[in-house]
Amino acid sequence: MFNVTVPQQCGCFRRSGKDALSTFESKDEALVHATQMARVMNDEFCDKHVFNVVEHQNDFVILMNANR
Repeated sequence: MFNVTVPQQCGCFRRSGKDALSTFESKDEALVHATQMARVMNDEFCDKHVFNVVEHQNDFVILMNANR
């Protein structure tokens, strides 16, 4: 099993209704989901943060950084 997690959840994320944890059977499927999710978050959220995908063991973690 491969997970996509969002450990830090800004207000935009909480209001979006997106899941902070998603589980997938394949690594490729999880990576595609994480990449698409980060892209949508970067494009549609308020621009206070930048979101990046990092691989950690069987997880893809979407990290939040300040957009400066």
